[in-house]
Amino acid sequence: MSNFLQPKEVPKQAYLEEVPTEGASYRKSMWKGIFGETRTRILLLYAVLLLLLSSLAVPLFTYLLFTSVDSRVRESVDEEQDAFFDAYADWEVEPNQTTEDLEDFVDQFLQSTIPEDDNFQIILIDGEFYRSSPFYLLDPLKPGSELFERWQTVTEFVIAQESTDSPSVGSILYTAAPIMVDDEQRGVFVVAHTTAGERQEALAGVYLFALFAIATVLISLLLSWTAAGRLLRPITTLSKTAQSISESDLNQRILAPTGHDELSELTNTFNAMMDRIQSAFDSQRAFINDAGHELRTPITIIQGHLELMDGDPQERQETMELVMNELDRMGRLVSDMILLAKSERPNFLQLETFLVRAFAEELLVKAQALADRRWLLVGDEAGDMVGDRQKLTGAMLNLLRNAAQHTQATDSIEIGYCFSAANGQNSYRESPVEFWVRDTGEGISPDDQQRIFARFARGKHQQRRSEGSGLGLAIASTIADAHGGCIQLTSQPGKGATFRIILPNMCQLL
Repeated sequence: MSNFLQPKEVPKQAYLEEVPTEGASYRKSMWKGIFGETRTRILLLYAVLLLLLSSLAVPLFTYLLFTSVDSRVRESVDEEQDAFFDAYADWEVEPNQTTEDLEDFVDQFLQSTIPEDDNFQIILIDGEFYRSSPFYLLDPLKPGSELFERWQTVTEFVIAQESTDSPSVGSILYTAAPIMVDDEQRGVFVVAHTTAGERQEALAGVYLFALFAIATVLISLLLSWTAAGRLLRPITTLSKTAQSISESDLNQRILAPTGHDELSELTNTFNAMMDRIQSAFDSQRAFINDAGHELRTPITIIQGHLELMDGDPQERQETMELVMNELDRMGRLVSDMILLAKSERPNFLQLETFLVRAFAEELLVKAQALADRRWLLVGDEAGDMVGDRQKLTGAMLNLLRNAAQHTQATDSIEIGYCFSAANGQNSYRESPVEFWVRDTGEGISPDDQQRIFARFARGKHQQRRSEGSGLGLAIASTIADAHGGCIQLTSQPGKGATFRIILPNMCQLL
C-alpha cells in the first residue's frame, strides 16, 4: 500500500503536549469571559467595598463589644460591693462589735453569696488576708502580690483597673472599700474581676461574627451574581441582537421584560428604534426600487430611439425632441428625489414672512400656464404668515398640476385660502392657514385615496403620463409635515377632488 494512504501516526508525547495547551487556552478564555462581564465587575467592586466596610466594622464591633462587657462587669462588681455593705450596715447597727464578731459576719456573708464568674471577693482584716470567695485565688490576687500590698494600704473607696503579664488573667478590674467598726478601720472588702475570660468569650463572638460575615458576603455575591445575570439578560440579548442585525435582516427584536425599570425602558427604546430603522430601510428600499423603475423607462426610450435614428433630418429632429423631453423628465425626477431626501434635514425649511393674498395671486398666475382651464381664486382676507414660500409654492403647484392632469378644458380649478379660527383665536397671526385646490374633474376612488400620497403612486386606472414623476403628492405631503401641518383629501368619483393644506401660523415664532 502506498505511503500516502497509511494513517499518519501522531507521537504520543506530541498529543499529550497539545491537549493541555488547548485546555489551558479554553480555561483562560472562559475565565476571561467571566471576569469581562459587567455583572462580574460590578459584583467584584461591591465585594471589595463590602469587605472593606466589614474590615472596618470588625474593630468597631470588637470595641463596642468590649465596652459592653466592661460595663456589665463594672455593674456586677458594684452590685457585689453594694450587697456586702448593705448587709454590713445591718450588722453594724449593734453596738460594741468585736473583731470576732466581724469575722463571724464575713463568714456568714461569704457562705450566703456566690460571686459572678471571674469575680473574686477578698476580705482583709487588720491588714491581713482573712478569707476569699472563691477560696482559690489567682497569683496576681494572692497575698504578697503587688496588687494585694496595694489593697493593704486602702483607706478610702477605690475603683481601678490593672493590667497583668498573664494571658490567662488579662487585666484586673477591682473595687476596694474600707470596713469601719465604731469609726475605726478594721478591714478592706475587695471585689476583683479578671477580664481574660470575658475577653476570650467576646473575641470568640467576634471570630464567629467575622466568619458569618464572610460566609454571608460570599453567598450573597454568588446569589447576586446569578440574579444580576437574569436582570442583565436583556442587555446580553441586546448585544447579540445588535450583532445579528444586518441590512437584509432587520426583524430581530428583544422580548421586553415586565416592569417599568431602566432595563424595560432600554428594551422598549431599542425595539422602537429598530422599528424606525426598519421602516426607514423599507421605505428607502422601496424608494430605490421605484426610482430605478421610473428611471429605467426613459433611459430605455432614449436608448431605443437613438439606436433606431437614421440620417433623415426630420426624424433626427423628432428623436432629439423626444430625448430632450425624457431627459427633462429624468431631471425633474432627480430633483424631486433630492428634495425628498433633504426633507429629513433640520434646515430643510427657510422661513420667511409673506402676504397670503399675494402668494395666492402668484399661484394663480403660474397655474394658468399649466393648462387651459377655468382658474378661480377664492379668498379675500388680508394677512401674513410665516413659512417657506418657495417650498409651499412647489407643493401647491404639484397639487395644481395634479388637478390639471385629471380635468378637461371645460372643468374649473379653484385656488383658495383662509385663516381658520381655532380655540377662540380671533387674530390671524394665531390662526392656522388653510390652502386648497378644488377641481370638477373625474375624482379619485376610495381605494386610490389611501395610497396616492405614497412615493411613485398613481391611480390604478390611470394611464401613465410621461410628464409626471409620481412624487408630486408625496412632496406636497412632506412639505406640509415639515411645516407642522397636514394635507387632506376629499373626493368622490365623478365629482372632482379637493386637496387641503392646513398649516399652523408660525408668526409668533419669529
